[in-house]
Amino acid sequence: MKYMDKDVFTKVDTFGVGAYNEAYKAYFTKDSFLNPIHNHKGEPTGVSNVTFEPGCRNNWHIHHAQSGGGQMLICTFGEGWYQEAGKEAISLHEGMIITIASGVKHWHGAKKDSWFSHLAYAIPGVEAYNEWLEVVSQEDYDAL
Repeated sequence: MKYMDKDVFTKVDTFGVGAYNEAYKAYFTKDSFLNPIHNHKGEPTGVSNVTFEPGCRNNWHIHHAQSGGGQMLICTFGEGWYQEAGKEAISLHEGMIITIASGVKHWHGAKKDSWFSHLAYAIPGVEAYNEWLEVVSQEDYDAL
């Protein structure tokens, strides 16, 4: 279901929109919000509700790990996009689950006409880290 009105979206987003995503703003094309759901110190996993305003997307990026690692996205509200390098974009909606293996270049974000949120689950891995890459071009995004 598409949501253009932030107030309506905020009311239905079960996991909470959270605070402005200051820490990662350099890697998003527009405003995003982050609400940590589970991130206990000393534990290898983290789960956050990530919310994208309409038209917002993150840069291409890769979740690296020597073994294990990667990311799982559980789409909760609104509509968005997920794309791996060299593949067609996948239209995202509530209830979809995307599992991203370590080493896969990809991006995800909202559609132009809808707020979008997903739970982002960091899959535990050995020496896991993220590599942020180039912006998804406006031309490529507009072609979706």
